[in-house]
Amino acid sequence: MLTKRQNLLETIKGGNPDRFVKQYEFMNLIMEAPLGAMVGPGQTIKNGWGITFTWPEGQLGGFPVHDDEHKVLKDITDWKNQVKAPTVETSDEAWAAAVAHANAVDRNEEFVTAFVAPGIFEMTHHLMSMEDALMALYEEPEDMHDLIDYLVEYELAYAKEMISRLHPDCIFHHDDWGSQISSFVSPEMFAEFFVPAYKKIYGYYKDNGVELIVHHSDSYAANLVPAMIEMGIDIWQGVMTTNNVPELIKKYGGQISFMGDIDSGVVDFPGWTPEIIFEKTKEACERCGKLYFIPGASHGLNFGCFPGVYESNDEAIDKMSALMF
Repeated sequence: MLTKRQNLLETIKGGNPDRFVKQYEFMNLIMEAPLGAMVGPGQTIKNGWGITFTWPEGQLGGFPVHDDEHKVLKDITDWKNQVKAPTVETSDEAWAAAVAHANAVDRNEEFVTAFVAPGIFEMTHHLMSMEDALMALYEEPEDMHDLIDYLVEYELAYAKEMISRLHPDCIFHHDDWGSQISSFVSPEMFAEFFVPAYKKIYGYYKDNGVELIVHHSDSYAANLVPAMIEMGIDIWQGVMTTNNVPELIKKYGGQISFMGDIDSGVVDFPGWTPEIIFEKTKEACERCGKLYFIPGASHGLNFGCFPGVYESNDEAIDKMSALMF
């Protein structure tokens, strides 16, 4: 029986996996790294960038507050005065828990995986609101290029510290690039503003010992797959059914792999049942096949929003492995 790591590599390289990869099982996520304050259920916090996040009770996640009082970047043409990056943590104490976790991982079995969020596109609209960010791409492209370069340099500074301490095999990087039915920007605009940024970021990771880039965008982004390949992404996690995943596998398998095809919204809700989860998992496995595909919910971490969902999805994938391998 292949290890989790070996089975993942066989799957994404078009080899001979002996079972389906079960969601996040190959990634041992190092969540203790000092990435900055993140909001939790029922909380309102301000992070190191000055962005205020709130997570209302009963909701599935948090989001920035963008009224006039809380918006960090009110004028893109004045971003150099309004946006100040926090200091990257460099103390042994701040990194101690993450280092201990990374050192305890069996790298023959799993990938030591660093978690990075938010991504570059998300940072632009976290600072100034989605509407302002999208308008700025059209109205003030030079300033947006400069702001994106500034955000990239900050991530590279964090990456340098993180790599020197954790020596990750894998990066799990968040940046949502679309709604359920379309990308937020056109492929042409994406190529102008975000492909160069991510080629620099993901290239740096690959040049410094990272074997695997897993990018999360639980959205439609089929029109951005060529750009993902150019960036150096190995696995697109969060791919929703609206992307026609079997068609993507047929067209791009061998260049990039796809993790998802089970929309969280239809399996991860208060009235979920094992039968619903198995039905959706069966559909995904049968239509997408054994290679270049990892079945799993589109949710962006290794747990469900409702108790038992993630574990039930794992059980459903085990059943499909028994049927199809």
